[in-house]
Amino acid sequence: MIGLAIGLASGTAPGRLPAALSAEAGAPAEPGRGAVRPETLPAVDLLALRGFDAVSDFLPGGPVAGCPAFEVTWRGRVWRFDGAANRDAFRRDPEAYAPRLGGYDPVGVVEGRPVDADPLVFARVAMRLYLFRDAGRRALAGPDLAARAEARWPGLRALTDSTPPD
Repeated sequence: MIGLAIGLASGTAPGRLPAALSAEAGAPAEPGRGAVRPETLPAVDLLALRGFDAVSDFLPGGPVAGCPAFEVTWRGRVWRFDGAANRDAFRRDPEAYAPRLGGYDPVGVVEGRPVDADPLVFARVAMRLYLFRDAGRRALAGPDLAARAEARWPGLRALTDSTPPD
């Protein structure tokens, strides 16, 4: 039996933005360039799902924001959870809770390009979590789209610059 659950939460996603580069903080300009080079590059944000709790997508009232006190590092990303119970459930079986397709929008994957998705716009298809860019794309969710995206994903996975969570 194939199940489909669709969710759309309101609100803004908390998250860290990389530190802005300031001309005053940089090193002297390269000769002939007139530009200021930063001494260090900003840190890459490796916070999964913009800090939302992946397990909460499978519970009534989800998704909810995670808390820094309940973090797990998995596949190069920091995953936050609402509490110890959700954190521990994720630790036991991260594949069951992490979004499929590296968290990219399945419509984009089917079209042959990884498209960033919003962790507040999701669908569960056959108990697997898929994230979408917007509600219009989420309206296309279903077993056929999931199957086509899963078939296309291995070829696109190498194009992503991060370790995907699936």
